[in-house]
Amino acid sequence: MRTAFIAIVACVVLAESVATQPPAAVAAQSDADHLRVILLGSGGGPAPNPLRFGISTLVVAGTEKLMFDCGRAATIRMGQMGMLLGEVNKLFVTHLHSDHVIGIPDLYLTGWASQGRTVPLRVWGPAGTHDMMAHLEKAFAFDIHVRRDVDELFPAEGIKTVATDIREGVVYNENGVKVTAFLVDHGPVKPAFGYRVDYRGHSVSVSGDTKPSDNLVKFSQGVDLLIHEGGGPKKTDTVQGRPDESTRFSANGVMNVATNEQRWKVAHHHTDGVEAGEIFARVRPRLVVFSHGGSPESLPLVRQHYAGPVEIGEDMMTIDVGDTVTVQRFAAGRR
Repeated sequence: MRTAFIAIVACVVLAESVATQPPAAVAAQSDADHLRVILLGSGGGPAPNPLRFGISTLVVAGTEKLMFDCGRAATIRMGQMGMLLGEVNKLFVTHLHSDHVIGIPDLYLTGWASQGRTVPLRVWGPAGTHDMMAHLEKAFAFDIHVRRDVDELFPAEGIKTVATDIREGVVYNENGVKVTAFLVDHGPVKPAFGYRVDYRGHSVSVSGDTKPSDNLVKFSQGVDLLIHEGGGPKKTDTVQGRPDESTRFSANGVMNVATNEQRWKVAHHHTDGVEAGEIFARVRPRLVVFSHGGSPESLPLVRQHYAGPVEIGEDMMTIDVGDTVTVQRFAAGRR
Protein backbone atom coordinates (compact mmCIF):
# COMPACT_ATOMS: atom_id res chain seq x y z
CA MET A 1 0.00 0.00 0.00
CA ARG A 2 2.87 2.34 0.79
CA THR A 3 4.18 1.89 -2.76
CA ALA A 4 0.81 2.85 -4.18
CA PHE A 5 0.71 5.95 -1.98
CA ILE A 6 4.16 7.02 -3.15
CA ALA A 7 3.15 6.57 -6.77
CA ILE A 8 0.09 8.72 -6.28
CA VAL A 9 2.04 11.44 -4.47
CA ALA A 10 4.57 11.55 -7.29
CA CYS A 11 1.79 11.74 -9.84
CA VAL A 12 0.04 14.59 -8.02
CA VAL A 13 3.26 16.55 -7.59
CA LEU A 14 4.05 16.09 -11.28
CA ALA A 15 0.60 17.30 -12.30
CA GLU A 16 0.85 20.39 -10.13
CA SER A 17 4.30 21.24 -11.50
CA VAL A 18 2.92 21.51 -15.04
CA ALA A 19 2.36 25.05 -16.29
CA THR A 20 -1.12 26.35 -15.61
CA GLN A 21 -3.50 25.71 -18.48
CA PRO A 22 -6.44 27.89 -19.48
CA PRO A 23 -9.83 26.63 -18.30
CA ALA A 24 -10.94 25.82 -21.86
CA ALA A 25 -8.21 23.20 -22.06
CA VAL A 26 -9.95 21.15 -19.38
CA ALA A 27 -13.09 20.68 -21.41
CA ALA A 28 -11.05 19.72 -24.49
CA GLN A 29 -9.13 16.90 -22.79
CA SER A 30 -10.82 13.54 -22.32
CA ASP A 31 -10.18 9.82 -22.03
CA ALA A 32 -13.05 7.41 -22.52
CA ASP A 33 -11.81 5.13 -19.72
CA HIS A 34 -11.13 7.88 -17.18
CA LEU A 35 -13.24 9.66 -14.65
CA ARG A 36 -12.75 13.41 -14.60
CA VAL A 37 -13.80 15.25 -11.45
CA ILE A 38 -14.09 19.05 -11.39
CA LEU A 39 -14.65 21.06 -8.23
CA LEU A 40 -16.90 23.80 -9.55
CA GLY A 41 -17.19 25.20 -6.03
CA SER A 42 -15.30 24.10 -2.94
CA GLY A 43 -16.51 26.52 -0.28
CA GLY A 44 -18.36 25.75 2.92
CA GLY A 45 -21.55 27.11 4.42
CA PRO A 46 -24.35 29.41 3.27
CA ALA A 47 -22.49 32.74 3.65
CA PRO A 48 -21.09 34.27 0.45
CA ASN A 49 -17.37 33.58 0.16
CA PRO A 50 -15.43 35.49 -2.52
CA LEU A 51 -12.54 33.03 -2.24
CA ARG A 52 -14.40 29.72 -2.68
CA PHE A 53 -17.79 29.51 -4.36
CA GLY A 54 -20.70 27.29 -3.28
CA ILE A 55 -20.27 23.53 -3.12
CA SER A 56 -20.67 21.70 -6.42
CA THR A 57 -18.81 18.81 -8.02
CA LEU A 58 -18.98 17.71 -11.64
CA VAL A 59 -18.10 14.13 -12.59
CA VAL A 60 -17.44 13.39 -16.27
CA ALA A 61 -17.54 9.72 -17.29
CA GLY A 62 -17.45 9.08 -21.01
CA THR A 63 -20.45 10.93 -22.45
CA GLU A 64 -22.02 11.42 -19.01
CA LYS A 65 -21.79 14.72 -17.12
CA LEU A 66 -23.14 14.35 -13.61
CA MET A 67 -23.39 17.23 -11.14
CA PHE A 68 -23.41 16.65 -7.39
CA ASP A 69 -24.97 19.58 -5.54
CA CYS A 70 -25.35 23.00 -7.12
CA GLY A 71 -24.19 25.72 -4.76
CA ARG A 72 -23.87 29.44 -5.34
CA ALA A 73 -22.18 30.40 -8.64
CA ALA A 74 -21.37 26.86 -9.76
CA THR A 75 -22.73 28.00 -13.12
CA ILE A 76 -20.18 30.83 -13.25
CA ARG A 77 -17.37 28.33 -12.83
CA MET A 78 -18.82 26.26 -15.67
CA GLY A 79 -18.72 29.32 -17.90
CA GLN A 80 -15.12 30.04 -16.92
CA MET A 81 -14.20 26.51 -17.95
CA GLY A 82 -15.86 26.77 -21.34
CA MET A 83 -18.83 24.53 -20.52
CA LEU A 84 -22.42 25.22 -21.50
CA LEU A 85 -24.98 24.85 -18.74
CA GLY A 86 -27.19 22.97 -21.16
CA GLU A 87 -24.62 20.17 -21.30
CA VAL A 88 -25.46 19.18 -17.72
CA ASN A 89 -28.94 17.72 -17.28
CA LYS A 90 -28.36 15.24 -14.43
CA LEU A 91 -28.10 16.57 -10.90
CA PHE A 92 -27.69 14.61 -7.66
CA VAL A 93 -28.41 16.45 -4.41
CA THR A 94 -26.87 15.30 -1.13
CA HIS A 95 -29.36 17.16 1.10
CA LEU A 96 -31.61 20.19 0.93
CA HIS A 97 -29.63 22.77 2.88
CA SER A 98 -29.73 26.02 0.92
CA ASP A 99 -25.99 26.17 0.22
CA HIS A 100 -26.24 22.88 -1.70
CA VAL A 101 -29.21 23.84 -3.89
CA ILE A 102 -29.21 27.62 -4.26
CA GLY A 103 -27.61 27.46 -7.71
CA ILE A 104 -30.29 25.16 -9.14
CA PRO A 105 -32.56 27.94 -10.50
CA ASP A 106 -29.67 29.27 -12.60
CA LEU A 107 -28.77 25.81 -13.93
CA TYR A 108 -32.44 25.10 -14.60
CA LEU A 109 -33.40 28.34 -16.34
CA THR A 110 -30.19 29.50 -18.00
CA GLY A 111 -29.26 26.00 -19.14
CA TRP A 112 -32.50 26.01 -21.12
CA ALA A 113 -33.05 29.66 -22.07
CA SER A 114 -29.67 30.42 -23.61
CA GLN A 115 -27.44 27.39 -23.40
CA GLY A 116 -29.09 24.67 -25.38
CA ARG A 117 -30.82 22.19 -23.05
CA THR A 118 -33.50 20.40 -25.06
CA VAL A 119 -34.24 17.55 -22.63
CA PRO A 120 -35.68 17.67 -19.10
CA LEU A 121 -33.42 18.42 -16.16
CA ARG A 122 -33.25 15.21 -14.12
CA VAL A 123 -32.73 15.58 -10.38
CA TRP A 124 -32.20 12.95 -7.71
CA GLY A 125 -32.16 13.77 -3.99
CA PRO A 126 -33.63 13.13 -0.53
CA ALA A 127 -37.29 13.38 0.37
CA GLY A 128 -38.52 16.85 -0.60
CA THR A 129 -36.52 17.06 -3.84
CA HIS A 130 -39.54 16.38 -6.05
CA ASP A 131 -41.58 19.08 -4.32
CA MET A 132 -38.71 21.57 -4.48
CA MET A 133 -38.39 21.18 -8.25
CA ALA A 134 -42.16 21.34 -8.79
CA HIS A 135 -42.35 24.60 -6.86
CA LEU A 136 -39.37 25.94 -8.81
CA GLU A 137 -41.30 25.49 -12.05
CA LYS A 138 -44.22 27.39 -10.51
CA ALA A 139 -41.98 30.19 -9.16
CA PHE A 140 -40.68 30.96 -12.63
CA ALA A 141 -43.92 30.27 -14.50
CA PHE A 142 -44.08 33.75 -16.06
CA ASP A 143 -40.56 33.65 -17.47
CA ILE A 144 -41.02 30.08 -18.68
CA HIS A 145 -44.31 30.93 -20.43
CA VAL A 146 -42.90 33.96 -22.23
CA ARG A 147 -39.72 32.26 -23.39
CA ARG A 148 -41.40 28.99 -24.35
CA ASP A 149 -44.74 30.17 -25.80
CA VAL A 150 -44.51 33.85 -26.75
CA ASP A 151 -41.06 35.23 -27.50
CA GLU A 152 -38.02 33.03 -28.14
CA LEU A 153 -40.03 29.78 -28.43
CA PHE A 154 -37.39 27.69 -26.69
CA PRO A 155 -38.10 23.92 -26.73
CA ALA A 156 -40.72 22.89 -24.20
CA GLU A 157 -38.92 19.67 -23.23
CA GLY A 158 -35.85 21.60 -22.08
CA ILE A 159 -37.65 23.35 -19.23
CA LYS A 160 -39.31 20.26 -17.83
CA THR A 161 -37.96 18.54 -14.75
CA VAL A 162 -37.95 14.89 -13.72
CA ALA A 163 -37.21 14.79 -10.00
CA THR A 164 -36.92 11.66 -7.88
CA ASP A 165 -36.90 11.30 -4.10
CA ILE A 166 -34.37 8.55 -3.52
CA ARG A 167 -33.50 5.93 -0.96
CA GLU A 168 -30.15 4.27 -0.32
CA GLY A 169 -28.96 2.08 -3.19
CA VAL A 170 -28.24 2.34 -6.92
CA VAL A 171 -30.10 5.39 -8.22
CA TYR A 172 -28.61 5.67 -11.71
CA ASN A 173 -27.14 3.08 -14.09
CA GLU A 174 -26.75 4.21 -17.70
CA ASN A 175 -24.02 4.24 -20.35
CA GLY A 176 -21.66 2.25 -18.15
CA VAL A 177 -21.98 4.70 -15.25
CA LYS A 178 -23.42 3.55 -11.92
CA VAL A 179 -24.31 5.98 -9.15
CA THR A 180 -25.00 4.61 -5.68
CA ALA A 181 -26.53 6.75 -2.93
CA PHE A 182 -25.66 6.01 0.69
CA LEU A 183 -26.92 7.56 3.90
CA VAL A 184 -24.56 9.74 5.96
CA ASP A 185 -24.94 11.45 9.35
CA HIS A 186 -25.51 15.20 9.10
CA GLY A 187 -26.94 15.49 12.59
CA PRO A 188 -30.63 16.44 12.58
CA VAL A 189 -30.63 16.94 8.79
CA LYS A 190 -32.20 13.67 7.66
CA PRO A 191 -32.00 12.09 5.23
CA ALA A 192 -28.61 13.20 3.95
CA PHE A 193 -26.73 11.25 1.30
CA GLY A 194 -23.28 10.70 -0.12
CA TYR A 195 -22.77 9.24 -3.58
CA ARG A 196 -20.39 6.78 -5.21
CA VAL A 197 -19.76 6.80 -8.97
CA ASP A 198 -18.33 3.70 -10.68
CA TYR A 199 -17.17 3.71 -14.31
CA ARG A 200 -14.99 1.22 -16.16
CA GLY A 201 -13.12 0.04 -13.10
CA HIS A 202 -12.62 3.49 -11.59
CA SER A 203 -14.54 5.14 -8.77
CA VAL A 204 -15.11 8.36 -6.90
CA SER A 205 -17.07 8.94 -3.71
CA VAL A 206 -18.63 12.26 -2.66
CA SER A 207 -19.30 12.47 1.07
CA GLY A 208 -21.88 15.23 1.19
CA ASP A 209 -22.15 16.87 4.62
CA THR A 210 -21.54 14.39 7.40
CA LYS A 211 -20.16 13.62 10.79
CA PRO A 212 -17.84 10.56 10.86
CA SER A 213 -19.89 7.87 9.14
CA ASP A 214 -19.42 4.11 9.19
CA ASN A 215 -21.80 3.90 6.25
CA LEU A 216 -19.57 6.21 4.21
CA VAL A 217 -16.63 3.90 4.97
CA LYS A 218 -18.68 0.90 3.88
CA PHE A 219 -19.78 2.35 0.55
CA SER A 220 -16.53 4.19 -0.25
CA GLN A 221 -14.15 1.36 0.52
CA GLY A 222 -11.12 1.43 -1.78
CA VAL A 223 -12.32 4.16 -4.16
CA ASP A 224 -9.78 5.88 -6.37
CA LEU A 225 -10.87 9.33 -5.19
CA LEU A 226 -12.71 10.45 -2.07
CA ILE A 227 -14.13 13.99 -2.07
CA HIS A 228 -14.76 14.68 1.61
CA GLU A 229 -16.17 17.60 3.55
CA GLY A 230 -14.84 19.16 6.72
CA GLY A 231 -11.32 18.95 8.06
CA GLY A 232 -11.75 21.74 10.60
CA PRO A 233 -10.24 22.05 14.10
CA LYS A 234 -10.97 19.44 16.72
CA LYS A 235 -14.47 19.68 18.12
CA THR A 236 -13.05 20.24 21.59
CA ASP A 237 -11.40 23.45 20.33
CA THR A 238 -13.72 26.38 21.08
CA VAL A 239 -11.24 29.06 20.05
CA GLN A 240 -11.19 28.49 16.32
CA GLY A 241 -14.01 27.52 14.00
CA ARG A 242 -14.15 25.34 10.95
CA PRO A 243 -12.55 27.05 7.94
CA ASP A 244 -15.05 28.69 5.57
CA GLU A 245 -18.24 27.78 7.38
CA SER A 246 -17.34 29.41 10.71
CA THR A 247 -16.48 32.71 9.05
CA ARG A 248 -18.44 35.42 7.32
CA PHE A 249 -17.16 37.70 4.57
CA SER A 250 -17.95 41.34 3.96
CA ALA A 251 -18.21 42.74 0.44
CA ASN A 252 -14.48 43.40 0.27
CA GLY A 253 -13.55 39.92 1.48
CA VAL A 254 -12.75 40.80 5.09
CA MET A 255 -13.58 37.92 7.44
CA ASN A 256 -15.84 38.32 10.44
CA VAL A 257 -15.43 35.39 12.81
CA ALA A 258 -18.55 33.61 14.01
CA THR A 259 -19.36 33.13 17.69
CA ASN A 260 -18.19 30.07 19.61
CA GLU A 261 -21.81 28.90 19.84
CA GLN A 262 -22.11 29.03 16.04
CA ARG A 263 -18.80 27.20 15.69
CA TRP A 264 -19.94 24.48 18.07
CA LYS A 265 -23.16 23.92 16.11
CA VAL A 266 -21.21 23.73 12.85
CA ALA A 267 -18.62 21.34 14.27
CA HIS A 268 -21.19 18.87 15.53
CA HIS A 269 -22.77 18.55 12.08
CA HIS A 270 -19.46 17.81 10.39
CA THR A 271 -16.12 15.95 10.50
CA ASP A 272 -13.07 17.55 12.10
CA GLY A 273 -9.51 17.03 10.87
CA VAL A 274 -8.61 14.27 13.32
CA GLU A 275 -11.84 12.40 12.61
CA ALA A 276 -11.28 12.82 8.89
CA GLY A 277 -7.88 11.15 9.17
CA GLU A 278 -9.47 8.20 10.93
CA ILE A 279 -12.08 7.88 8.19
CA PHE A 280 -9.49 8.08 5.40
CA ALA A 281 -7.40 5.36 7.01
CA ARG A 282 -10.43 3.06 6.94
CA VAL A 283 -11.54 3.93 3.38
CA ARG A 284 -7.99 3.69 1.93
CA PRO A 285 -8.61 5.73 -1.25
CA ARG A 286 -5.86 6.46 -3.75
CA LEU A 287 -6.39 10.19 -3.20
CA VAL A 288 -8.44 12.36 -0.83
CA VAL A 289 -9.55 15.88 -1.71
CA PHE A 290 -11.17 18.14 0.86
CA SER A 291 -14.05 20.18 -0.52
CA HIS A 292 -16.73 22.14 1.36
CA GLY A 293 -14.14 22.92 4.01
CA GLY A 294 -10.55 22.01 4.63
CA SER A 295 -7.45 24.21 4.71
CA PRO A 296 -3.68 23.72 5.02
CA GLU A 297 -4.20 23.85 8.79
CA SER A 298 -6.28 20.66 8.46
CA LEU A 299 -3.34 18.53 7.36
CA PRO A 300 -1.46 18.18 10.69
CA LEU A 301 -4.72 16.96 12.24
CA VAL A 302 -5.32 14.46 9.43
CA ARG A 303 -1.72 13.20 9.71
CA GLN A 304 -2.37 11.98 13.24
CA HIS A 305 -4.10 8.97 11.68
CA TYR A 306 -3.53 9.04 7.92
CA ALA A 307 -0.35 9.20 5.83
CA GLY A 308 -1.83 8.96 2.33
CA PRO A 309 -2.17 11.68 -0.32
CA VAL A 310 -4.50 14.55 0.64
CA GLU A 311 -5.25 17.70 -1.34
CA ILE A 312 -7.09 20.84 -0.25
CA GLY A 313 -9.74 21.52 -2.87
CA GLU A 314 -9.92 24.75 -4.83
CA ASP A 315 -12.55 26.00 -7.23
CA MET A 316 -11.95 24.60 -10.72
CA MET A 317 -9.49 22.00 -9.47
CA THR A 318 -9.63 19.06 -11.88
CA ILE A 319 -8.75 15.48 -10.95
CA ASP A 320 -8.29 12.84 -13.64
CA VAL A 321 -8.79 9.29 -12.38
CA GLY A 322 -7.35 6.51 -14.48
CA ASP A 323 -4.29 4.28 -14.14
CA THR A 324 -2.80 7.30 -12.42
CA VAL A 325 -4.52 10.11 -10.53
CA THR A 326 -3.52 13.63 -11.52
CA VAL A 327 -4.50 17.01 -10.15
CA GLN A 328 -4.59 20.30 -12.03
CA ARG A 329 -5.11 23.73 -10.50
CA PHE A 330 -6.07 26.79 -12.50
CA ALA A 331 -5.10 30.35 -11.79
CA ALA A 332 -8.52 31.50 -13.06
CA GLY A 333 -10.08 29.69 -10.12
CA ARG A 334 -8.12 31.70 -7.54
CA ARG A 335 -9.39 35.03 -6.27
